[in-house]
Amino acid sequence: MASTGAGQPLPPEEELPAPDVLPFVREDGESGDRLLHLMVEGVHCGGCVARIERRLAREPDVATARVNLTTRRLLLRWRGPAERGNALAGIVRQLGYRVVPYDPERLRSQDDRQEKELLRAMAVAGFATGNVMLLAISVWAGHFTGMGEATRAFFHWFEALVALPAIAYAGRPFFRSALGALRAGHTNMDVPISLAVLIAPAVSLFETVRGGPHVYFDSAITLLFFLLIGRYLDSRARGSARSAAERLLALAAGSVTLVRPDGTTRSARPEELEAGQEILVARGERIAVDGVVSHGRSEVDTSPITGETVPQAVTEGDRVFAGTLNLAAPIRVRVREVGEGTLLAEIVRLMELAEQRRGRYVALADRVARLYAPFVHSLAALAFLGWWLLGGMDWQAALLIATAVLIITCPCALGLAVPAVQVIASGRLMKRGTLLKSATALERVAEVDTVVFDKTGTLTEGLPLPILDGIDREDLLAAASLAKTSRHPLARALAAAVPEARAATEVEEVPGCGLRRRTAAGEWRLGRRGWAAAGDGREPEGPELWFARPGREPVRIPFRDRLRRDAAAVVAALRRRGIAVELLSGDRVAVVRRVADQLGIEAWQGELQPAAKVARLEALAAAGRRVMMVGDGLNDAPALAAAHVSMSPATAMDISQTAADAVFQGRDLAPVADLLDTALHARRLVKQNLALSLAYNLVAVPLAVAGYVTPLVAAICMSASSVTVVANSFRLERR
Repeated sequence: MASTGAGQPLPPEEELPAPDVLPFVREDGESGDRLLHLMVEGVHCGGCVARIERRLAREPDVATARVNLTTRRLLLRWRGPAERGNALAGIVRQLGYRVVPYDPERLRSQDDRQEKELLRAMAVAGFATGNVMLLAISVWAGHFTGMGEATRAFFHWFEALVALPAIAYAGRPFFRSALGALRAGHTNMDVPISLAVLIAPAVSLFETVRGGPHVYFDSAITLLFFLLIGRYLDSRARGSARSAAERLLALAAGSVTLVRPDGTTRSARPEELEAGQEILVARGERIAVDGVVSHGRSEVDTSPITGETVPQAVTEGDRVFAGTLNLAAPIRVRVREVGEGTLLAEIVRLMELAEQRRGRYVALADRVARLYAPFVHSLAALAFLGWWLLGGMDWQAALLIATAVLIITCPCALGLAVPAVQVIASGRLMKRGTLLKSATALERVAEVDTVVFDKTGTLTEGLPLPILDGIDREDLLAAASLAKTSRHPLARALAAAVPEARAATEVEEVPGCGLRRRTAAGEWRLGRRGWAAAGDGREPEGPELWFARPGREPVRIPFRDRLRRDAAAVVAALRRRGIAVELLSGDRVAVVRRVADQLGIEAWQGELQPAAKVARLEALAAAGRRVMMVGDGLNDAPALAAAHVSMSPATAMDISQTAADAVFQGRDLAPVADLLDTALHARRLVKQNLALSLAYNLVAVPLAVAGYVTPLVAAICMSASSVTVVANSFRLERR
């Protein structure tokens, strides 16, 4: 069940004084505003986010108050003194949440602790459920075989001995959540759940003490067990989603080598740097700032920005960006932007904003949560008061009717209507090589009318392959002998294509240029156009290497990124279904045009940075389109998060797989079409399940209010409705 109230009170070991956030306040150099990033503990749903943002927005000096549900990060921007940060943090605490300076390590630690607590509670509840049900079956059988009152009472006391401690321990996550909501003056779905879980054993204990015939320990502990399963799975899913932005931030360098004006160096933190300073970036080191190369020549892995796997040569005057990797030789970089001003930070912001927008797309349980709690409370209270005051019934019997109402109105069948189909659909897709990660992905996939593909690693396999047709065998062996000494992606691809070549000796690697070997006859060179050879005057259509040696014509070795073998068939199948297809890539326009022509994709764009991809998706959304984004690079992560739904191949970077709603295995693109088919069938089953759940409530609730249903029968009816929904969901397996 999704919580819609205030956050959970913290465990006793977390009851610490409110920390001083003043040291973490930063100043925006352009606007002069104060900035503060805080971690809000206890945020579980969109209702929590809206409550915090609305309250802070009422403060006249607050310009921005934005909570990201996945990372639990609160961004505060205000005009005024830095000391105001503690007061604003105190406002959030008054709402029932705890705020501390943002720390991903602390966030992960807290998540791990909560998951372990849920797992222990689930294990205790499951063990108790099994034992209590065995005892309850004996009592049920005794109703028909003449069990004596003393024997029945013994079994009832035995049930109480097992169930009561288990409920007290395993119900703590729900009890804390309900108590926290009530303390903050709100209600959530955990309030009626807690009431049902507590009233049923309380009435049962009262009945056991007075020797009554009916107790409902089994109903309470079984209900609690299944609720804990749902809460644990929800926690795992949210934890996976929260790690996306954290992995992005991990690409930022932890320290840099600052070059002083006198030429000496010292270690510094990136946030200490200022525009105009110089840093030294060693070979194999990740660049920590956005800037310009001031000295040196190298090659940089720009895949975080462009998604292209081939390194980019950089020399003095070229732009470089934070998060990219220096591959070939040391360079000096003059700082332009640091911290929140870098392109990497912009990618993080784009992704968090996109996730926040997507987080407002809530599941059915969240949609009805606001009305569910007061409705159930009122209905149960009216049933109790009506039978006690107006119907002349004893208060114990009236309370049992109210308990039956709480149990029978528990929206388990409604709650299973979507998850049951999701579980079965997820298992079916997993057998076919697709991992479904998001709780609402199927619902969103079924609405898709546009599919946007990335190129490199998505429509293509992302591996450069040399085109060797027409190249003289002797030249090919000589070029491959040089290539075998390098770790450059193009050189490695050439070496792999000519395995019989032997590695040359005395080969020198020239950063940003290529490989050379001095011989008695002259110098051999393998590398980029303009250094290894003058070229043939034509504009390169893709990655290439040139090989030159004395006395022979220079040889051009082109490379291509091979299309996935079924890419054309999948694109054609999508178009036959009326789904629009687009191609957005950070690669060169000529290369993107060639791939689009091969696949018959009319709408395409090349040389796009991450923000441009997000802008295109937003334009499609504004036009009413429901977009599925399929991509694999770090530069695709914001677009994956911004899309209505997203998909990524298993060969993608970790951050892209984390941001995506689904991940597919293998070399084929067919899982994209298979996911769409499965989602459409799942949507039909969900609608059927919702209809069955509604019919159950329309029949069962009036009977419970009328007093024709005991808590025992209510538990059976509730279980029967859930079984019916699950059985209908299994039809997806037979598709």
